[in-house]
Amino acid sequence: MTTTVIRQKLSTYMQTADDKKIKAIYTIVEDEIETAANDWDNDFKRELERRSKAFKNGTSKAYTWEETKRAAIAKVKGKKK
Repeated sequence: MTTTVIRQKLSTYMQTADDKKIKAIYTIVEDEIETAANDWDNDFKRELERRSKAFKNGTSKAYTWEETKRAAIAKVKGKKK
């Protein structure tokens, strides 16, 4: 079963489940829901916006996937010595 199908089934189920079951499900995922809602504070959002603008106007250095992969491999190899 794909995650798309699972999402749809859960969504449908949540519309008709009794309160006790809804509360039980919420208890299972509550920490994740609360954390996700608070992960991006205003400072973090401003920093993302600053970096996005710098990338769009060409004032920041960007790396290709191949450059990133080579740098990561070199870093790992350097630590194994």
